[in-house]
Amino acid sequence: MNIATGKSLRDRKVIITGASSGIGRAVAELFADQGCTLALMDLNTDALSDFTSSSPVFNFKVDVSSENDVMNAVYQAAEKMGGVDGLVNAAGIIILGSLSSTTLLDWQRQLDVNVTGAFLMCRAALPWLKEAKAATIVNIASAQALRPAGASPGYAASKAALVVFSKAIAAELAPSVRVNTICPGIVDTPMVAKVNQNMDKPDTTPKLDDYALGRMANAKEIASAVFFLSNDESSFITGIAMAVDGGRSFH
Repeated sequence: MNIATGKSLRDRKVIITGASSGIGRAVAELFADQGCTLALMDLNTDALSDFTSSSPVFNFKVDVSSENDVMNAVYQAAEKMGGVDGLVNAAGIIILGSLSSTTLLDWQRQLDVNVTGAFLMCRAALPWLKEAKAATIVNIASAQALRPAGASPGYAASKAALVVFSKAIAAELAPSVRVNTICPGIVDTPMVAKVNQNMDKPDTTPKLDDYALGRMANAKEIASAVFFLSNDESSFITGIAMAVDGGRSFH
């Protein structure tokens, strides 16, 4: 396996979930530009049909909450790529609702995708990650894990669980695999646009004046943070929850 050199990820073999749109898509595009061989996983593989790269790219239709889906896809990805050097878990969902209006099904579905999905992906990829040099896992959580805003207790709880899960496996897998979490604030993605459309309560509408930088992030800005935590510029960093939130979490 090839170790990343400097700020390059060239020749690295990386699995990215939630790759059809938003943060996952931005990560895939950036990593492709860096010469990575990619396994892109999503339920919506049609949205990946226009993805192009000069390096090999393999698409897999995967429900990350399904153990069978994950085990089969990761095995096939490792076979096609010749191993796995990195994993980025960007798949995630949010279901809006207060405590009283959140159903058990809504609560469980968010945990299944946002936490169990990452657990299944990390566990499935582990045999190959252990064989790689400078192996990395980056999980995409949320600023809601650090400072919940009340739009969805299920989402906030699932993302907080993802942060702690990441810290736990960072301790377990060190020094062979580095594991870090990114906690984005509001990002200009299709998911956020859908959330904003569905929010009809003024007190739950995201307020950009909570952000020191006074704006939403571009998905490429989050991808840049994933890039940093996936190459050897961050070689002495593991187990962190990096807030990439425009200054929201310190308010």
